[in-house]
Amino acid sequence: MTKNDKKRVIEEIQDFADTVLKNVDREQVPISIQLDLLRPKMEELATAYQMDISDIFILYMDGISEIQAEKEKDFQEKLKDS
Repeated sequence: MTKNDKKRVIEEIQDFADTVLKNVDREQVPISIQLDLLRPKMEELATAYQMDISDIFILYMDGISEIQAEKEKDFQEKLKDS
């Protein structure tokens, strides 16, 4: 799987999450339930890329962690500049 494929997978799951979890309070609803709601998209992508769903899950969680770390880094830099 290429870097672009990984990025595309993360974006597709994130787009799906924006729709499916639109009315879900992400602070109150356990992550296990949120992931169950994302499972259909993860299964679809696992089939499309001939991967195990657990590998798609790991790829997604790693990608989200990287995105959050980058946002935090940007936020901290803005605080230093102000």
